[in-house]
Amino acid sequence: MTNFSCIAKRITSFLMLFLSCSPFITAQVKSGTIVYPRGSFDADWISCPDVNLKSYGVFHMRKVFELTSRPKQFVVHVSGDQRYRLFANGTPVCFGPARGDLRNWNYETIDIAPYLKTGKNVLAVQLWNMGSGAPAAQLTYQTGFILQGNSNAEQMVNTNNSWRIIQNKGYFPEPFPPSRLASYIVGSCDSVVFKNYPFGWQNINYDDKSWLSPVSETKPRYYTEKRSLIPRSIPMMEEKIEPITGIVRILGTDTSAILNSFNKNGSITIPANTKATILFDRKTLTTAYPEITFSKGSNGKVKITYAESLFNSENLKGNRNEIKNKTIKGYYDVFLPDGGTAHTFRPLWTRTFRYIQFDITTGSEPMVIDKMQSVFTAYPFKEHAFFTSNDSTLHEIWDVSWRTARLCANETYMDCPYYEQLQYVGDTRIQALISLYVSGDDRLMRNAIEQFHQSQIPDGLTMDAYPAGGGKFIPPFSLFWIAMLHDFYWYRDDEKFIEKYLIPMEAILKWFEYRLDNNSGMLGKTGYWNFVDWSFSPKGIPSGGLEGNSSILSLQYVYALEQAAEIFAHAKQQQKADYYHNLGQKIKRAVYARCYDINNRLLADSPERKAFSQHANIWSIITDCIPFKDQEATMERIMNDSTLTATSLYYRFYYTKAMKKAGLGSLYLSSLRPWKQMLDLGFSTFPETLAPNVRSDCHAWSASPCYDFLATVCGIEPGTPGFATVRISPNLGNLKAVSGELPHPLGPIKVSYKKIKEGSYSAHIELPANLNGIFISKDQKVILTGGKQEITFKYE
Repeated sequence: MTNFSCIAKRITSFLMLFLSCSPFITAQVKSGTIVYPRGSFDADWISCPDVNLKSYGVFHMRKVFELTSRPKQFVVHVSGDQRYRLFANGTPVCFGPARGDLRNWNYETIDIAPYLKTGKNVLAVQLWNMGSGAPAAQLTYQTGFILQGNSNAEQMVNTNNSWRIIQNKGYFPEPFPPSRLASYIVGSCDSVVFKNYPFGWQNINYDDKSWLSPVSETKPRYYTEKRSLIPRSIPMMEEKIEPITGIVRILGTDTSAILNSFNKNGSITIPANTKATILFDRKTLTTAYPEITFSKGSNGKVKITYAESLFNSENLKGNRNEIKNKTIKGYYDVFLPDGGTAHTFRPLWTRTFRYIQFDITTGSEPMVIDKMQSVFTAYPFKEHAFFTSNDSTLHEIWDVSWRTARLCANETYMDCPYYEQLQYVGDTRIQALISLYVSGDDRLMRNAIEQFHQSQIPDGLTMDAYPAGGGKFIPPFSLFWIAMLHDFYWYRDDEKFIEKYLIPMEAILKWFEYRLDNNSGMLGKTGYWNFVDWSFSPKGIPSGGLEGNSSILSLQYVYALEQAAEIFAHAKQQQKADYYHNLGQKIKRAVYARCYDINNRLLADSPERKAFSQHANIWSIITDCIPFKDQEATMERIMNDSTLTATSLYYRFYYTKAMKKAGLGSLYLSSLRPWKQMLDLGFSTFPETLAPNVRSDCHAWSASPCYDFLATVCGIEPGTPGFATVRISPNLGNLKAVSGELPHPLGPIKVSYKKIKEGSYSAHIELPANLNGIFISKDQKVILTGGKQEITFKYE
């Protein structure tokens, strides 16, 4: 089978799954009927004439065509720059493209036959470019749209000068100054003047005679010259309608009249010549497209502000449930009604909010909000795992953790949905494991591994976040990319996927090897931003992170060397495996010799032995830099010595790994105090840090309990690479009853534990038919086979 055929077969199987994920996209493509172009299309990239194609602009396109009969299948490949939304006979059928870079520009493939009919049909497109206000993750060449029919029967709709196009003069960017939240914001929002809006543009009977003929981009001499098109490898995003409810404050007008109207029929009437402020609290954070249908209100104005939480007079957030004496502060959309009937405002890109505030100003005509709803959107992860125990707080932590992970996953993993929306390697490593454990869906993880590889520069480093413009590097994050490969190697049996990354992985190892300090034997000065954790100042950089000889960075390199050696050995490249293993051992000895403080019995952050952190000692345990006999005592110091620089929520993931490695996994549940504190503060998602005025209220690196409740408490982990066997070793703490389930490629793994008496538990374990493994508790080992088994074990 050719590589091209393999690609087609693989993408067809993806399409069969993802085209049914969204209620707005239901058409499925039959296997074996699709030809997947790669590189360039025969159709033209088209755009609007006489406009700056690098600047902000919103455009509409139409193609009217006739069919003599309704087709059983009508497949099109479609993409846009920067974003598009495709309609068939007035129905939204596709949104994209999935984010990538110019060398890997995604296109979607969809069967639109269910939306077509005999006679006249229309394809309509909303296309936009955010210009200088685009998010950092949104790369671009210039404004353009392309659509190609799959076979001769569908070529009639190929993009060329037979299409019609117009710029929507009602749209303007609504910039948000980062200074207002003292932080980087994802990009511009929308300002819409509805008197300039071409209503009905997507419908079949709209008159587009006054529209323009599009211009076509010059065909590239080589298909990589502008955008290299590749088939989308991830499913379409989930879209689910949610009502906007929960009015908690009304200012400036008759409160009772608005509440009565809203509660009775969901509509709100704002009288003429009025200023009204209406604040909604939906109780939990969401990522969604608000859809506001309104009538009348000519010469009025509506401002919609979105926020994760409110601020008090001291500019602090405090308890997220409290609104008294607090105000909203955040990015916002603005629209100006035109006096028409049943018009709808929907932002171009998703918004993140728990609180949403409407500031409405009316002129001589009252305004009616006929309907308010939002369309939730995120990567279509399904919750196939569960965790329960006799401690109800843990169930609450599970729910909030999973909500956090879901809202931080869209077309890529994201650090946070409100602010940057960037796929960072350090964050993504944790997010991917959560995805595997809770949903079993590895497609976004595969996509992330590949995209970080696409960011790799010639000397070896990957960018810290990708897709993204510019070139920003956090060298330790390149090492975490190797950790992601190692995770995939352990959890999925796909040697060919791993094989393509062996050379890129070695390039990273060599980049660091060239920067070893010959005098100390540790990692020397590397340059760039050596971020480890926000616990360190300045900018998350530990002692030695700027000038070199950081024990933390050196041992993280050792961690990557050991993981890479294991992958090389599995790939039958034993010479490389031995080389990198031996290099890791050499660096460990150097770190121990120069940084271990005998008096403190701790590893210092650098050879000066002036700074000590939990982080350095966590890595000393994980990498066996210190002898195994000393690891339990070191971990106890990590947990109890308040003089050490403490880990943030992010690094608690590695804190737990060290705890388990030192044989103290039973104490994991006692380490959850920060998450319980966040629940007490009204968080509906877990934040970036525990700082008093934390920036992001939703940051998926803090959702690690979703992973650890199953991997640590229930104790379910791969026993051998590819999850070919399972190893179950629970850490139950003081719990009396625990149940858990996670998806495995062969079927669900189910466990339940019940305390019989002090120090004794029963376990009920059910494995897929073809999965074997081992159960370990203290000195007890029991062989596991497919099916159900009961075990009584000692646990202290």
